[in-house]
Amino acid sequence: MRPSLAAGIVCAGLLAGCTVGPDFLRPDPPRDKSYLSDPAADATVAVPDVLGGEAQRFVTDLDIPAQWWQVYQSRAMNGLIEQALRANPDIQSAIQGLKAAQAMAQAQRAALFPLVTASGSGTHNQQSSAISPIPSNGATIFGLFTGLLNVTYLLDLWGGTRRAAESLEAQAEAQCFVLEAAYLTLSSNVVVAAVAEASLRGQIAATERTIAIQRESLALLQRRLAIGQSSRADVAAQETALAQSESSLPPLRNLLSQQRHLLAQLTGRTTAHVPAETFELSGLALPVELPVTLPSRMVEQRPDIRSAEAGVHAAGAQVGVQTAALLPQVTLGLGYGSTATSLDTLFSDTLGPTMTVGAGVVHTLLDGGALFAQRKAAIAAWEQSKAQYRSTVLTAFRNVADTLRALEFDAMTLQAAANAERSARLSLDITRRRQTAGDAGILEVLNAELTYQQASLALIQARAARFADTAALFQALGGGWRNRDPDGKAGPARRATCKAPTNPPKPQPWPDSKTQNQPDPPAPTPRDDIMPAATNGGAPTPAKPARGLWSWLTGGS
Repeated sequence: MRPSLAAGIVCAGLLAGCTVGPDFLRPDPPRDKSYLSDPAADATVAVPDVLGGEAQRFVTDLDIPAQWWQVYQSRAMNGLIEQALRANPDIQSAIQGLKAAQAMAQAQRAALFPLVTASGSGTHNQQSSAISPIPSNGATIFGLFTGLLNVTYLLDLWGGTRRAAESLEAQAEAQCFVLEAAYLTLSSNVVVAAVAEASLRGQIAATERTIAIQRESLALLQRRLAIGQSSRADVAAQETALAQSESSLPPLRNLLSQQRHLLAQLTGRTTAHVPAETFELSGLALPVELPVTLPSRMVEQRPDIRSAEAGVHAAGAQVGVQTAALLPQVTLGLGYGSTATSLDTLFSDTLGPTMTVGAGVVHTLLDGGALFAQRKAAIAAWEQSKAQYRSTVLTAFRNVADTLRALEFDAMTLQAAANAERSARLSLDITRRRQTAGDAGILEVLNAELTYQQASLALIQARAARFADTAALFQALGGGWRNRDPDGKAGPARRATCKAPTNPPKPQPWPDSKTQNQPDPPAPTPRDDIMPAATNGGAPTPAKPARGLWSWLTGGS
């Protein structure tokens, strides 16, 4: 007797217990202790006397707060992210996708229990007198009424039903992490959009300062031209430089408008209802302590990796489903009820019950190889999911490594940009004084103005890059979803699991048209929207989360 047949007989004798197909084993995380091939810096360089020039220290395994964006200490940003989490349709879509996946898993689990149905029928019959009549009274015209309670149960001898439930539960888990990834992506996008807006406002202000300087120079040259101390060529050259600077303003304002529209979209509004909040780089705090999660732990907290891992689990269980389909399927059946020739005697004590008990076996003998092909397809899909998991892990490593390097170089870029802006400003001041004294030619003035404008823009962009790449690091490490549940923090012996939100907010209606086309409020005074200063050794202290928003994310009330 072949071993597989012997195993099948044992399973059939026990009427359960065997589960064909591979059992899920969690993929081993990479064994690397670092994301970079060469030693990483412990901290970035500091740029004194520049807003956003603080040195950032990389702290190994520093815990990431659930509301990680509060490290920027901006109430306006916190409010926008809360609005986005409530109203963004991508979040609503992910929530409904999770509900659908959970319902499908629940429906499949129901197949593990007997199916109980009730049936009834009533017919009026006339039978030929040439054959023996069916009723005991010999009547050829009679009624026939039947009421039955039917119980059927598919014996899960090979574990196919359990594997199907396991697969759908893993798919629901994957969808739960898709929702977590949507939370993380949305909050990161709001942060980056706010930083981009702040950068553009700074670039517009710097360009306007340059234009004001160029207009002063033009007015000086025009006065000198009037008294014969300057040439028309010098005036034309200054007019050209002024026009070029003015032409750079509309594209910047267009980009700012696009960022405002993006923030409206992210917060679930139409572009006719841009948020009232505005952002300036001076209104954001740069966190001085940055987490660097160990690679083995990063794999545990990145939602996309956990979703890919659940996909491997689901695909492996499908191999078991297709394997079980190759084996005989046994169904037990029970029917119990009553049959009578009149409705008033149905279920009467004078009549005996109608009962059927039996079992059926179905086994596919010839199907052109369809079942074997389906099993091969399931195995291939399983291997594909493993490759996708590895690809997701590799992408995560690259994201973290790129961001760590970017933060180091951002600080160096800011240092160089600050030095360049300082020198360009000094050079412009000296050149303008020389121009006033008649000791500087127009080319010197134009070159100094252009250099200062470029240096000012580069400094603003370098400052903004530090804020944006800080958000990219939090996103690359997976955010702080694990810390939303104070009682569910993972430790050495406990792995964080994804929890579906309870009572999530309902889809938001379209904004009231009466509030359309309202002008933006004036830009906030620098740092007037900053939260209280940090008290834990320089690291920002996140504010306590708003209960109304986070209760449905954490599963609390």
